[in-house]
Amino acid sequence: MKSGFFVDINLTPPVVTIDGHLSISSLFWERVKARPQRVAIREKDFGIWNEYSWQQYGENAMFVGLGLISLGLKRGDVCSIAAEVCKEWMFADLGIICSGGITNGVYPTDSTHQVEYLVNDSETRFYFAEDEEQLDKILEARDKTPSLEYIIIFDMEGLRDFEDPMCISFDSLLLIGKKFHKNNPDLWEQEIAKAQAEDLIALTYTSGTTGPPKGAMISHRNMLYMMITVQNIYGIEESDEQIGFLPLAHIAGRMFYTFSNIESSSTINLVEEAETVFQDIQEVSPSIHFAVPRVWEKQFSLISIKLEEGTAIGKWAYRIAIRIGYKVANYKKLDQSVPLSLKLSFSIANFLVLRNIKRFLGIENCKWLSTAAAPIAPELIDWYWALGKPMLEVYGQTECSGLITANEVGKVKNHSVGRVVENSEIMLSDQNELLLRGPGVIRGYWKKQQKTAETFRNGWLYSGDIGRIDEEGYVFVLDRLKDIIITAGGKNITPSEIENQLKFSPFISDAVVIGDRKKYLTCLVMIDQENVTKYAQDNDVPFTNYTSLCHTSAVLDLIWREIEKVNAKFARVETIKKFRLIDQLLDPEDEELTPTMKLKRKVVHEKYGDIIDEMY
Repeated sequence: MKSGFFVDINLTPPVVTIDGHLSISSLFWERVKARPQRVAIREKDFGIWNEYSWQQYGENAMFVGLGLISLGLKRGDVCSIAAEVCKEWMFADLGIICSGGITNGVYPTDSTHQVEYLVNDSETRFYFAEDEEQLDKILEARDKTPSLEYIIIFDMEGLRDFEDPMCISFDSLLLIGKKFHKNNPDLWEQEIAKAQAEDLIALTYTSGTTGPPKGAMISHRNMLYMMITVQNIYGIEESDEQIGFLPLAHIAGRMFYTFSNIESSSTINLVEEAETVFQDIQEVSPSIHFAVPRVWEKQFSLISIKLEEGTAIGKWAYRIAIRIGYKVANYKKLDQSVPLSLKLSFSIANFLVLRNIKRFLGIENCKWLSTAAAPIAPELIDWYWALGKPMLEVYGQTECSGLITANEVGKVKNHSVGRVVENSEIMLSDQNELLLRGPGVIRGYWKKQQKTAETFRNGWLYSGDIGRIDEEGYVFVLDRLKDIIITAGGKNITPSEIENQLKFSPFISDAVVIGDRKKYLTCLVMIDQENVTKYAQDNDVPFTNYTSLCHTSAVLDLIWREIEKVNAKFARVETIKKFRLIDQLLDPEDEELTPTMKLKRKVVHEKYGDIIDEMY
């Protein structure tokens, strides 16, 4: 274990420290004082990468925190932030935490109705809105949010003449904090010193796939333990560069971009906007890269389509190169020595073919790639390994503050999510549900005693996931307990395994397999708009809009061919007999999708009930 880490799980509650610090607040401030001129954050703005030192990070956080205290923030108050990933999000977050507040992330794609729910459920007093779009939502909801007192706006573009007694600009908050600091020079460090290990630092709301979102209560101790866990798994160094593009309202974004950065003193590069992510990754060429499965699926789809457009000799060279890559990967996953002849073959394949793919994807300099947060096709993980980049699948939940099992370089087992991390435990219930325990497991849900009692029992977190654990301790997640399909013939089927294979197709963005209590399986498919549109254009398929595209016979035939490829991998009872396309272009503001672009199974079943009935 890295020096400076201390975890004692024999105490109640467990004691967790990093470099002697029991709180995120004091650790952050120590990092600020220890390396003031080192670059902490880079952010791309109008095509230029601007740098922000640890000193600037600390000063901005301090002025935010003291500004909030000046406006009436009390310890334990909730502050919500609705913004894309940006430096202001990070400044506000650490300012809130170091002042004793609790940060609640709001997805910028959330609707006004969702914003109203989150503000009321969390009893938010201070609300940070990124821009005019986010401001409009909270202004529309504020008459129904009695706890709300102040709205702070990051970007005032288009709001120069806007005046409202509840609203102030982010710059104004910084000036208030700066003035307050001048009159109270010792208060900031006094507030930092007050932090206790069990104090809450964050509410992270669940995606709401099965009901109203629940606020997971994350403490200093929970996140310090997660920072240690991430460091033990990945070995992040001060010289490492990350690319920041995942929403900071998501536990993975906060864990990697904020807290792991504080632990390792590495640098985070924040993308300009969602549309520039691919270009920004190419420019930064990060040394470490975590992303959710949808990102990796999109990258693979992009390469698949480009290969289809390539020359015959190019396709031939790729097939040879990737075949060599798969052979090398089989050795490297087990940390075995690669035979010299195979090593030489891979060097040639990499030089001529594979490195160009990695350079194009922006992953050439990555020491490792990692994925979690949703199921992923094992074949996709194997493909990245074949490129020469270790792809490490890990598993965890918001309720355990991030990760609890992990594959590590040299300790990888195909199809598994690795073994339980140090100082945590995992076991199976009588129903084969994965039960989790460790210092990262939260105390429960914000103001939801019944839901807390249902999920946290006898010291264990009931994950809701069905799994198995092999004799070597490797964990395999099969599906969500509530999603298991039992056909009319009594056959138990895990739909996620079939859905993952379908999403491996470059033409399928997502799919929901249906068949509970039915005679056979069917599915609803969401196509990949970009790739299917290109297919239609290349094959002279006439269409006028997204809906008409979904109803062309050529596209329906294309998707059926992709389904048949997947059907060939499964037993007869597990094959898809019929399908329908979701012919509306969805985005995270639609109720069918979570903010992380996953289809909500329950909502899909309800909204498309008539279409489902047609297939039976």
